[in-house]
Amino acid sequence: MCLQSQSEDDDAGSDTDQEGSESDDDVEFQDAFSILEQDNGLEYQLPKHQRCACHLLNLVATTDADLADKKNDTYKRLSRAAFGKCQALWNKSGRSHTAAEAVEDKCGLQLIRPNKTRWNSTYMAVERIIRIIKEQGEDAIRCVCEELKVKMFSQAEIAFLDEFCCVMRPVVKALNILQSESNTHLGWLLPVISELQSKLRRHEASVKMCLPLISAPQQGVQRRFRVMMEDRELISAAILLPKFKTGWTDKAEVAEAGLLYLRHHLDQMAEAEVNQGTLKEHSSDEDDYFSTMNSRRSEGSGELDGYLACVSESMDLLNSFPNIKKLSLKLNTGLPASAACERLFSSAGLLFTAKRARLTAKNFENQLLLKLNKSFSSLKL
Repeated sequence: MCLQSQSEDDDAGSDTDQEGSESDDDVEFQDAFSILEQDNGLEYQLPKHQRCACHLLNLVATTDADLADKKNDTYKRLSRAAFGKCQALWNKSGRSHTAAEAVEDKCGLQLIRPNKTRWNSTYMAVERIIRIIKEQGEDAIRCVCEELKVKMFSQAEIAFLDEFCCVMRPVVKALNILQSESNTHLGWLLPVISELQSKLRRHEASVKMCLPLISAPQQGVQRRFRVMMEDRELISAAILLPKFKTGWTDKAEVAEAGLLYLRHHLDQMAEAEVNQGTLKEHSSDEDDYFSTMNSRRSEGSGELDGYLACVSESMDLLNSFPNIKKLSLKLNTGLPASAACERLFSSAGLLFTAKRARLTAKNFENQLLLKLNKSFSSLKL
């Protein structure tokens, strides 16, 4: 009986394998790359590629900022000496619990160790050292250096680290704004970059040791964001946010390019509404070649002028201008950076582990949804 049942199971398994192989043979695979290559651009169109603004700013703060060493030998020696002692402190405090306890006892704070994947952590680590010196005095950091057998910072090196924090603070704030998930739209990109350039220029009059550190990021921002600063859609997206409108730029040609783009699209929307109304009414003006010109101009330009004249910075202002609201939703739906998507993938990776590989798609999606919206779990329905 056992042999017979086993043979029946083998036959059933072989039949299942044959059915599976037949079903696999029925699948027809298509080469997407060859289809897109043969297409002339009329049937299949991909959206315009938008580079992650946070990634570009990270390159400005690392790759471009490192070029400052090549511009000034004095800055290079001071930078390497100061960051060498910082790195020694970070290494000693991170490798030993005794060293970490000694730092906390003498300074009242722990040192922050930089993370290679995030440039912000380097700034935060340097800022923590400067904060300890300002709040606890140089004697506290000197005691830590003696305890960990690290050379004490000189006065010039402390002043250099302080200026480093002042110069790079606008870059950190710009990164924090662009990588957030709430109250950030695509229209925030150009105002944030424009304000970053202004803040870096203002620091030129106050710093002494870090002048090369200002010019290098300025050139990096100009080179990496030049195309974006000239993009009419990004300019228009910023104008369609009540917080900014046209006040974020002092360049008249930039604001005019965005306004021309907006007027053109608002006129098209107004013309479509007029044509739709004319078709419904079957009026006698449908044969008039210029029947919709005056109404299109008055509605499109008038709505934009009324929006720009309002002082309110609330997003509720868009409800008073329906066509501007539609255009703002179209241009500002995207995010300026991919940080939110990366956080989504990280959360998904923490859920879908090797020991939970048999999760169904629906169960996995529900768990991910709950994890990302845990801040709303305490709300009463």
